[in-house]
Amino acid sequence: MNRRNYKGYLLDLDGTVYRGGTVIPEAVSFIRTLKEKRIPYLYVTNNSSLTPEQLTERLQNMGVEASPEDFFTSSMAVAAIIRQMARESETEKNVTVLAIGETGLKTALAEAGYEIVEKAPASYVVVGIDRKFTYEKMKQATLAIYNGARFLSTNCDRAIPTEEEFVPGNGALTASIAYATQTEPIYVGKPEETIIRLALEKLGLRADEALLIGDNLETDIAAGAKSGVDTLLVYSGFSQEVDVEHAAVKPTYTAHTLADWKII
Repeated sequence: MNRRNYKGYLLDLDGTVYRGGTVIPEAVSFIRTLKEKRIPYLYVTNNSSLTPEQLTERLQNMGVEASPEDFFTSSMAVAAIIRQMARESETEKNVTVLAIGETGLKTALAEAGYEIVEKAPASYVVVGIDRKFTYEKMKQATLAIYNGARFLSTNCDRAIPTEEEFVPGNGALTASIAYATQTEPIYVGKPEETIIRLALEKLGLRADEALLIGDNLETDIAAGAKSGVDTLLVYSGFSQEVDVEHAAVKPTYTAHTLADWKII
């Protein structure tokens, strides 16, 4: 396997570091090596429901050393994009966000200094996974968008894996509002380039200096391709070797587990 000396790593979580509630053993030693070699890295995740502190606790409970600074979530990314959009439109003051989502999304928006509202009107409508999604929430988002709110979504995941098999993801919730308003949202999470660009900025690295590692061709690998970042597909989660053969976007490298990748 041809390899380069990368200055930093972007890591997916579910399917790469853990599967559901179980850690992937090879990931533990991989992360330990990154720390020992003092190689910077970030966990880049579409998970908008949890805060970095909650994700830290999850990894620590699995035996993986972690701190909140190690994470960059789609909620954090969407908050950064709103800041950028508000500056460009010179509307930084009195920004209100109608947020459909859970703790991770609302915390990221609040920490960015935005007023979160539950009813229209609003400056922005942001949709993240919300397991208490209702018609009323969809109605208020629709009203806000028809009245000029900008429409963003943390990710376009159609379905997410759970102990009950696959269940509707944030993309399904977002699609209902997009259909009602005839308005396509700005997606921020993988496979979009946005979240990768912001993560690289946080690490202080160029696209050609980092390696993105994930288990999903449709999200992780596609995001790397869009952002010009080399990718490593590990067969420890969603996509398998047979999928690569028919994929439109190919990873730079593949490995059965993280143990197959030597950190130079």
